[in-house]
Amino acid sequence: MNRRIMNTVLALLCVLSGVLGDSLTVLRSPQYVTFRDGQWAISGEKIPDLVALTMGFSIREDLDWPGLAAGPLFQRPRANALIVVRGLDSLDFPKNISSYPVENPVPFTLDSVANTVHTLFAESTPVVLQLAPSEERLYMMGMANTVFEDLPVTLQQIRGRLSQDGSVLTSLPLISLSRNNEADLLFLSEVQVLYDISTLLQKHKHLAKDPAPDLYSLELAGLEEIVRRYGTDSPQYTDATRILTSALQKFADDVANVYSNNAVVEVVTVKTFETPLTRKSRSILQTNQISNPGSPYNLAYKYDYDYAVIFNIVLWLMIVLALAVIVISYNLWNMDPGYDSIIYRMTNQKIRMD
Repeated sequence: MNRRIMNTVLALLCVLSGVLGDSLTVLRSPQYVTFRDGQWAISGEKIPDLVALTMGFSIREDLDWPGLAAGPLFQRPRANALIVVRGLDSLDFPKNISSYPVENPVPFTLDSVANTVHTLFAESTPVVLQLAPSEERLYMMGMANTVFEDLPVTLQQIRGRLSQDGSVLTSLPLISLSRNNEADLLFLSEVQVLYDISTLLQKHKHLAKDPAPDLYSLELAGLEEIVRRYGTDSPQYTDATRILTSALQKFADDVANVYSNNAVVEVVTVKTFETPLTRKSRSILQTNQISNPGSPYNLAYKYDYDYAVIFNIVLWLMIVLALAVIVISYNLWNMDPGYDSIIYRMTNQKIRMD
């Protein structure tokens, strides 16, 4: 009896941890990218690996997470968009979408996935956009420099965009949010960026025809400022979460429409990161890259994660070539010129005729 009660309590704790904790929500995914229903927790540091697997890329270490099912080998999404929302545990999305708890919410970036896209599709023009408006962090690569050339990225540019016609200040019901408050403007600025990205993607639907996959990574911290200023029981927080939920769903619909439902859109909601994220912004003109960031002397890694594959290819190719040389040499050594060679055979017949 006591054992049954303990099992029930543990099950309830697992459910509560999935509902009340930080979460990873999959808003859109193609039919060939299957997310299983369940409450399997995923570590925050493993989310970049999950994004890489959904795009069909290999990773350094196996991802021991049953939420993602194995997909077809020759089908991969045309794009992946990951939005990180700081300041709350979860958003009120529809119940029919996949959502998983996030444990150990450490800061992460999609730099490894962006480097993979750049390496595998160097001859193509993929779109890579990594943006954090509140911290003015921006990294663009490939066609992103052309598509998002007019996208406001700094806080000053976004504030100017809010004062123009068609901004969220005039199209959204703000209710308790004020355009004269700094925290409210920061939140509305990030919502404006979501709407502007959707608008630009609708104007450049040719991106889906490019053979290279596209990557979008956004980090939104405006809601965190709303919580810090007003609290979670305030009407401002209620209105902000409602506006953000609607904006994220619209963004997911627009991305799926541009890429003909061949895109994955995920939202990670984190109340607070365990350690602060300190990262310098990267310039799109930056060319100096350190092969091993952990070494101050710019030394290469001892082994690449493709080392085993390359080693087997070279080893068995050398063995096959060595066996071929031995067999050919043996047959040439034991060959009878008078019977096995057509040259000598024709010569003998000519001599006999003469």
